[in-house]
Order: sequence, then structure tokens, then C-alpha cells
Amino acid sequence: MNDSNGGAAEESFISHLIELRDRIVKAVYGLGLVCLILMVWPGPATIYDFLAQPMLESLPAGSQMIATGVISPFLVPMKVTLLAAFVIALPWVLYQVWAFIAPGLYAHEKRLIAPLVISSTLLFVAGVAFCYFLVFGRVFHFINEFAPQSIHVAPDIENYLDFIMSMCLAFGVTFEVPVVVVVLVRMGIVPLDKLKAIRPYVIVGAFVVAAVVTPPDVVSQFSLALPMWVLYELGLLVAPMFARVTKVPESEESV
Repeated sequence: MNDSNGGAAEESFISHLIELRDRIVKAVYGLGLVCLILMVWPGPATIYDFLAQPMLESLPAGSQMIATGVISPFLVPMKVTLLAAFVIALPWVLYQVWAFIAPGLYAHEKRLIAPLVISSTLLFVAGVAFCYFLVFGRVFHFINEFAPQSIHVAPDIENYLDFIMSMCLAFGVTFEVPVVVVVLVRMGIVPLDKLKAIRPYVIVGAFVVAAVVTPPDVVSQFSLALPMWVLYELGLLVAPMFARVTKVPESEESV
């Protein structure tokens, strides 16, 4: 009897590993397909030009960015293309994760996880878009205004890539604040009243975080701190509603 139970458990474990492998392969194939499409159209150079547009618009007329590395003109656009492919393919990757874990969840657990996965993806993309369309132009213009006339501003493309990746990541993660608040309340880790009581500390913490992860200028710091505060308030509003919607039914509690 024990041997049969052990064999069934081993077969179940192996089947789960096979399913996990298949989901990972499908996710990689999807990412590779998107990357291949972007390589053909619009192409790595066009994608990088789009990403560099906020900086170019803030530079003096006729100015360009420079490449100090031998292979930088090839390597940097390729990195940007891979990054763009990952962002575009992220819903497909998350779907594979969801398809793997969903069969083992109860109905109320599916109601809990699915909205969190979807909202996390949308909020991260919204944070990156907010950073690109609303923050970069103001930050670069503000910084370049302080450049003395004796300095010719010509940013290196690798340094620029590192900067925009760190900024986009910071804003993308920052926009996940409502999800964090909702999870803390829904899982009973921190009561809602406690989160409301520590609001002043959260506001101060938002400006501290902004001062650490953004350049030392007022524009970028306020651009990160204020949305963080607003999103925290949004999380406080959504958390009670989410807790009610995903409440465990009595029929499942009794099981």
C-alpha cells in the first residue's frame, strides 16, 4: 500500500515537473517570437531612437549621443530590444505562470490571485509609461539647463541605457504600492486602520525613497514621491473592497 502511494506521489511530482518545463518553454518561445518580430520591425536602431527621444529633445539643436565602446552601437540597441520584448511578452509569461498554478487553487483563491497578477502587470507598465512620457523630458530639460556654456553635453549611450533602466524599474516597482497595500490587508498582516494611522510616515518614506533612487534634482524626486503617496491612498481605498470580493465562501471554509 505504501509502495503504491509512494509511486503515485512520485508520478504526480514528475508530471508537475513536466508541466512546469512545458510552461517555461512556451514562455521562452513567446519571448523569442516577440524579440524576433522586433528585430525585423521596427528594428533595434528604431527602438533605441524612440527610447532616446526624451534626451535628444532636451539637448541643444544638432547635438547627438555618443558611443565610447567599440561594440556599443550594436550591443546597446540589442539590449533595448530584448527589454522591449520582455515587456511586450510579459502578459504571455504571466499567463503561463497562472496556467501552471491555477489547477491547484480553490475558487476563492483564483479570485484572489488573478486580479493581483493582472493589476500588477498593468501597474508596472503604467509606471514605466509614466516615467517615459511625463518624467524623462522634464528631468533631462531641468538637468541640462544647469550645464555651463563651456560644457558640451553629449551623453554616452551605455550610461543613458543604465539610467533609464534604473528609472523605469524604480517607477514600475513604485506603482505596485496599491497591490502591496491590498495584500497586507487581505492576508491580515497589517490592519487597515494601522495603515491609515502610519500615513504621515509613509509620506516621509516616499520622499526618502525618491531621494535615494532618483537623480539629485527636485523634479525627479517629486515625480516619484507624489505618485507613491497617491497610489498608497488608492490602495487604502481598494483594499476593503478587494477583501470583501475575495472572501472565502462559507461552503469552502467548512471543507
